[in-house]
Order: sequence, then C-alpha cells, then structure tokens
Amino acid sequence: MSRSALLSLAFCLTLASVASAQDWARKMFNVTSHDFGTVARGADAIYEFDLQNIYEEDVHVASVRSSCGCTSPSVKNGDLKTWEKGAIVCKFNTDSFLGEKSATVTVTIDKPYYAEVQLNVRGHIRGDVVFQPGAVKLGSVDQGEPSSAKVNVAYAGSSNWQIVDVRSDNPHLAVEMSDPMRAGGRVSYDLTVKLKDDAPVGYIQDHLTLVTTDARNPNITLPVEGKVAPAVTVSPAALALGELTPGESIEKKLIVRAKKPFKITSIQCEDKSFQFAQPSEEAKLLHFIPLTYTAGGKTGPQTQKIVIETDIAGGASGETIATVNVKADQVKEDAAVTLNEKAVR
Repeated sequence: MSRSALLSLAFCLTLASVASAQDWARKMFNVTSHDFGTVARGADAIYEFDLQNIYEEDVHVASVRSSCGCTSPSVKNGDLKTWEKGAIVCKFNTDSFLGEKSATVTVTIDKPYYAEVQLNVRGHIRGDVVFQPGAVKLGSVDQGEPSSAKVNVAYAGSSNWQIVDVRSDNPHLAVEMSDPMRAGGRVSYDLTVKLKDDAPVGYIQDHLTLVTTDARNPNITLPVEGKVAPAVTVSPAALALGELTPGESIEKKLIVRAKKPFKITSIQCEDKSFQFAQPSEEAKLLHFIPLTYTAGGKTGPQTQKIVIETDIAGGASGETIATVNVKADQVKEDAAVTLNEKAVR
C-alpha cells in the first residue's frame, strides 16, 4: 500500500474515532435542539438542556460557549456521578436582539474523556409586543397548593390587534384574560395564569401560546416558570452504597421531612436485598429510617427506587434512588480457577 493511501486510511480512522468520542457524550442528552418560537421583546426565554451521567465514571462539564450573543449559556451542576443530572441553561437575550436569531452552543466535557456536544437554539424576537414581567413567574409552591401570577401583554401597532385565544399543552395551567385596553395606538391585556392544586412535583419550564389576529405572525410564546416543591422530602435524594461483594452488607439511614407532622404509612422497594427498620407510629416533622442492604448474587451496577408513603392529605410521598456496584468475590473466583486447573491436570 502506498504512503498516501496509508495516510488516508489513518485520517479516516481518526475521524471515526473522533465521531465515536462525541457519541458517548451526546447520549447523555435527550434533546439537542430547541425552538423558542416567536417571543416578545423582554420575554424571559430560557431553556434547559438536561443531561444525565449514564456511565460508571464521573463526568465533568468544563465549559460552554455560544456562536451568537443572542444566547447566553451556563452550566447547572457540571460535576456528575453515575445517574446524577445536570443541565445546560440557555438564555435567549430578548432585551438586546430583534428578529430571527439562532445559535450553536458548544458543550466541552473533559472527564472521563474529552468530547464536545453541539446544542442548537433558535427563535424570532418581536419588537412590537412586550410582556411585563417577562414571564409568568409562579414561584415556589408546595405540592397540593394552588398558585397564580399576572402578566401584562402590550402591543404597539394596529388598534384592531387582538388576542383571540391562549393555548397550553399543560393540563395543570388555567388562564383568565381581561378585556382589551386600547389607548394611544396601544393595545394591552392582563393575563392571570393559575397553577392547579394537582400539579406534580418538579420544576415548571413551560409556555403559553397567545393566538393573535396578526396575519404574518399570529402566535406568540409566553414563558411560564415555577417550581412545585414536594410535601415530603427524603435525604439523601441519591443513596450511594458504594462497591460490595455478594453477601456483604452495609447500613445507611434515610431522613424523611415535611412541613407538618406526619406518619409513614409504608415503604415501597422491589429489591428484597433492602431491609428497613419499622417506622415510628408517632406523627412527627422528621423521621429517621435505618436500612440494611445485603448484596445478592447479581453483579454489576444496580439502581433501585425507594418510595416513602405518608398519611399527608393526597397520599404525598417522597423517594430516593439507591445505587450500588456489586463485584464478584475475587477470592472465590481464584479458588474456582484453581479447582478447574487441578481438574484439568
């Protein structure tokens, strides 16, 4: 084979290796692109690209950068152990830019190996529509409690402009809209957005779609932000049991909290390797639950969800995810090899 052919082959192998290197990192992201749609000037347009460490090794996000000033990226929890989650937060700078904008956000990972992942964002920023404040800010609300927030939508242009509908794919949101207020060539509406009391625990990063009479750009995206805090919390949220060999045991303790006295009604765990102490029958703000884990014969990394159920109205519960790596007993393996060798002789 000629020298040039060898160089070409080496180059192709290098490209394949680089592509493979990027693939392992990209697999930690479920989504790699986001369209903000049409947003008002000054809107709080923020999107989080979630990532999860699905590998045994620790992952470190070294940096993020954007190809356009229209988007400001940042890292949320850049050091991830197995199954831990983080995010790349992208803020669309609607105060400083107008029109159609797009950006490529490059995420650099330096542990356990070097890799780069490209995330893409785009959107259209309108200058004739303004939200005050820039998003529906529901704040932090306890699970089972309703919440509401108001936003003023102002339009500068045709006096015939109207909002004809407000749409949402989120069944836990309800919207009330005032009659239009028209003065000095401006049209404005007050929107009251309500979060229903059956909303699930977690962060709210959603949007409403305002349908207008504008023939060219009828739809406008209004961001919705908030958090539903759990009525019950379990600490630690991620229970690391480390490395064990079959038959080896480890003891840990879970802490269960709430804002009002409660009783633990049950502990749900499918893995019989976990044994839990009997919870107190007294209603308290804080419960301690000792547990013992004994490794079984199954080896390798394992995860198990533990759910703590309570008597709080609505059957509120909390959970933790336990992780363990069960390794084969090396002494027993060596003994088995020795016996096999003797049998062969």
